[in-house]
Amino acid sequence: MKLDILAIGVHPDDVELGCSGTIINEVKKGKKVGIIDLTQGELGTRGTIETRYAEAAEAGRIMGIHVRGNLKMRDGFFVNDEAHRLQLIRAIREYQPEIVLANALDDRHPDHGRAGKLIADACFLAGLIKIETYNDAGQIQDRWRPKNVFHYIQDRLQEPDFLVDISDVFEQRMQSIEAYTTQFYNPDMENEGPQTYISTPDFRDSVVARARMLGKRIGVRYAEGFTTQKALGIRDLDALIQNET
Repeated sequence: MKLDILAIGVHPDDVELGCSGTIINEVKKGKKVGIIDLTQGELGTRGTIETRYAEAAEAGRIMGIHVRGNLKMRDGFFVNDEAHRLQLIRAIREYQPEIVLANALDDRHPDHGRAGKLIADACFLAGLIKIETYNDAGQIQDRWRPKNVFHYIQDRLQEPDFLVDISDVFEQRMQSIEAYTTQFYNPDMENEGPQTYISTPDFRDSVVARARMLGKRIGVRYAEGFTTQKALGIRDLDALIQNET
């Protein structure tokens, strides 16, 4: 299946926290969107591999995505080397996305920045004809380089290069996050395991506050922010005109 957008997160729930509103927006516009989780989140304090798969599937259903896969890299211990790049190159060439949404290049969790660089490197290398990869049927894959790689903002606030209005889908976005019942605050799951940084009501409040703060910067109620290493171009200034609120 060729995708318009491929969102990649190192842990199940990274994509939901970082860019699920943008994904829902694009799905509603008829775009084909998929998600790849690099790891199974097996080092998470709460929940299990099995519960994370079930939660990811439910979150995907809520967002309306077309496909979700998991590359089963080692949570906490994957590296940005040839083997991991080739694994991701195969996935990029399989889905041929125009846009890739990726982990932040720097963040509180060391996996996030490492994954962000791995994804960016793999997207570039996937366009080189002399790197040969094969699909599951043993056929050589065509080279493919996404037109853009955008990094969503995660725990550490970064200055966004652009912001996306997610006001109309904000409640649906929060439902996709809350599908991870073992990970985030859920009064029915308080005995799931030790309290963590992300399992408190305060963390959920901070997610809402971040979206409100970013939304205020563009005159809307809620927004998600992205950074890009590639300059964005427009054909004329009309593309920058926003309705006054």
